[in-house]
Amino acid sequence: MKKEISCGACVYDNEGRVLIIKHVLGHTDIPKGHIEKGETKEETAIREIKEETGIDIELDKRIEPIMITYSPKKEITKDVYYFTGYALNDNIKVQEEEVESAKFIDPLRALKILTYDNAKSVLKYSLDKLNSVK
Repeated sequence: MKKEISCGACVYDNEGRVLIIKHVLGHTDIPKGHIEKGETKEETAIREIKEETGIDIELDKRIEPIMITYSPKKEITKDVYYFTGYALNDNIKVQEEEVESAKFIDPLRALKILTYDNAKSVLKYSLDKLNSVK
């Protein structure tokens, strides 16, 4: 069984909206991507958000990442580490090969339109943790 590791983040703007992406394959998700050799999980999350959306982020070090494990294909398991972070800019520029669109939306609306239950669980975790550190 092949093991993959990816990292991403629930990214909030200064209005409390969360960043979501719509992939060219049709699903709506939280931005994430594969870890590269020599990269930390934090570096991967920051790089992937920038690559997919053009948004620079700062991770909230007070909130531990949540890990989700699933099998995207037969013989592959994937661990995805999701952080919580904040947008440092708002000029979205999508990675057109992978991402159809990206936008900041109200988190409660995001919970209704995210395609996968895993993504919804990650967003709920992030929101709960944000509320507890305020």
